[in-house]
Amino acid sequence: MHTPVYLDTTSTVDSFLASIANARILALDTEGASFHRFVDRIYLLQLSTREHTAILDPIPIGKPPRLGQLLEDPAVEIVFHDADYDLRLLRQDYGWLVRNIFDTRVAAQLLGIKSFGLAALLERYFGVKLDKKFQRADWSMRPLSQGMLDYAAQDTIHLLELRDRLHHELDHAGRLDWAREEFALLEGTRWSDEDPAAGFLRIKGARDLTRRELAILRELVPWRDEIARGLDRATFRVLGNEQLLEVAKRRPASRDELAAIKGMPRGLLDARAGEMTAAVQRGLAIPEAELPRFPKSPRWDRDPDFDARVATLRTVRDEAATRLDLDPGVLCARDRLEAVARKNPKSTEELASVNELRKWQRAVLGEEFVRALRK
Repeated sequence: MHTPVYLDTTSTVDSFLASIANARILALDTEGASFHRFVDRIYLLQLSTREHTAILDPIPIGKPPRLGQLLEDPAVEIVFHDADYDLRLLRQDYGWLVRNIFDTRVAAQLLGIKSFGLAALLERYFGVKLDKKFQRADWSMRPLSQGMLDYAAQDTIHLLELRDRLHHELDHAGRLDWAREEFALLEGTRWSDEDPAAGFLRIKGARDLTRRELAILRELVPWRDEIARGLDRATFRVLGNEQLLEVAKRRPASRDELAAIKGMPRGLLDARAGEMTAAVQRGLAIPEAELPRFPKSPRWDRDPDFDARVATLRTVRDEAATRLDLDPGVLCARDRLEAVARKNPKSTEELASVNELRKWQRAVLGEEFVRALRK
């Protein structure tokens, strides 16, 4: 196994990237700090070829353009494990659009492997046990310990060999085309532009609130987030969503009433109790007609047979999943079953117009879906 190198100067990074410019496959991972920082960004890039592993430190060197050229070259296969978050960070921070992707997590799921985390896969195929000591490490801190660097390198050092094993098994199982379709759909993964003013509606548990409580939450969330932004600290490290929901429900009017809420940070109380109760009062003062509400979901024409069709399709899907030794949700998620049920296709040609379905899903399930819906 090759020894990882830590690169934190422009010259060493450029030299390393020049040395691998002809590589046609490489493994990549990123380390962010969403558990610690308000805005997540890339704090470390781990990169492995067949012969070399390097850890690139973007804090001192900035964006490494030579790496972007490799990642965006469609002739170079880029191997990730669970690519989604890495792709979002790479797009957000550097504007890179990775083209030719192999995701070992997706591959493992399509093979019916139940434990598809990287640690489980490395132990399954290579007997390697990953130390989880640094799983929640703050990768924005410097200097990084040797233990942290060793941990980071483990994320890519075995990834190409893992890719080879999974590629072979997919090919042997006749599922390589399934995987290629899924990988192609990962291209362009990015965070969507969301209205920050509607952030309070995305908090888990907000749907259980009354409209008046929602109005209070609408005042509290941007207040909390602005503090977190100023401190560059993850929002839950300032005040958790559970506490925000409790404030919205209890409508405290004093520091003592705030202090009675479980998990309320003492430091925040001492410094900003008045601001919190003022936010509550603002929410209480909003006129009834102006209280927030959740936007209505798209309405479908009421179809009394819709649920029955979904149940029929689910039965077909579950039987096929058992036959193929796949998780039913991997074979065809519920939202795709519902899309088919809404279309209620009478032929496989009509089924082809259900855009939510993958081509491989239509090939595996299409005829059975149509046959079941005809009954």
